[in-house]
Amino acid sequence: MSDKIQWTPEAEAKLKDIPFFVRPFARKKIETYAQDNNFSPITIEIYEEAKKQFNKKYD
Repeated sequence: MSDKIQWTPEAEAKLKDIPFFVRPFARKKIETYAQDNNFSPITIEIYEEAKKQFNKKYD
């Protein structure tokens, strides 16, 4: 894997909204989404967009 994905402090703080037991999985999915779409750093907007994409799969 290449460089560590950068997160803005605000987006990092939003991760705390996710239950601790799924947080590592969610972080990985958001980082993969950001890498696949060449987004860096991960901002709140990217965080929210990734969440929407994942929620569509489970609607």
